[in-house]
Amino acid sequence: MAVATQDTAIRTGRFARALIYLVLLLFVLFYMLPLYVMLVNSVKPLSEITGGGMMALPQVWTLEPWAKAWSTAQIGVQPTGLRPYFWNSISMVVPAVAISTVLGALNGYVLTKWRFRGDTILFGLMLFACFIPFQIVLIPMAAVLGFLGLSGSTAGLVLVHVVYGVGFSTLYFRNYYAVFPTELVRAAQIDGAGFFQIFWRILVPSSGPIAVVCIIWQFTNIWNDFLFGASFASGDGAPMTVALNNLVQSSTGVKEYNVHFAGAILAALPTLLVYIVAGRYFVRGLMAGSVKG
Repeated sequence: MAVATQDTAIRTGRFARALIYLVLLLFVLFYMLPLYVMLVNSVKPLSEITGGGMMALPQVWTLEPWAKAWSTAQIGVQPTGLRPYFWNSISMVVPAVAISTVLGALNGYVLTKWRFRGDTILFGLMLFACFIPFQIVLIPMAAVLGFLGLSGSTAGLVLVHVVYGVGFSTLYFRNYYAVFPTELVRAAQIDGAGFFQIFWRILVPSSGPIAVVCIIWQFTNIWNDFLFGASFASGDGAPMTVALNNLVQSSTGVKEYNVHFAGAILAALPTLLVYIVAGRYFVRGLMAGSVKG
């Protein structure tokens, strides 16, 4: 009797596990369906899409939509494709991510290892800034950029994203450095090390995990931003997301859905590659500073 009961429990457990896997598989398929539609339609001739075969695999495979989206699609005055706007985004994202990460690391270092009167209030205000909606800062930021002469420029977008992102980067590094042994900092001070020596020689070498988290977070948010790009950039200086919107909205005549799908995938590729290459380090970095000792 006991053996039969045990066998029944084993079969019930296997059935429950198989059911869970089946449900998870259905969720995965449902989640991946839009990506499938984009991929298969980006390598089809337009006639197959307009003929009602959007879900079917291509009968004729072609990369012409990708080539057109990248280099010849009509976005601005000239048929340049997405290529120049892609490099606009690169020239915006790289310095913005680097500057906000360095500033966040310095802020986290100061707020945890060089305590001063009012440091908790200052950190609270920076944390509060993380929850301010984008729309609220549009008019003040436009006034500041106009005063600085950076309106409609890539440098202006870099400044906007640095200002908006430094609160998040400070939060990450502050929480990470809070569990870093303060005794090492005190020992370095006794040995005569200064502010920046301690930072570069002790804190920075151990900050790899949280730096990866900050870089992934900032890169994803800045690359995918549309509101700031549409508000503070203009013409040929627009980032990739604005150019993609113009590609879809400014088309006349027949809508080239295959080109639109290819352009959307091109716009999403950098963040996708970042998560494929460094995604596993994201969770590790978040957990690295969560337990003291």
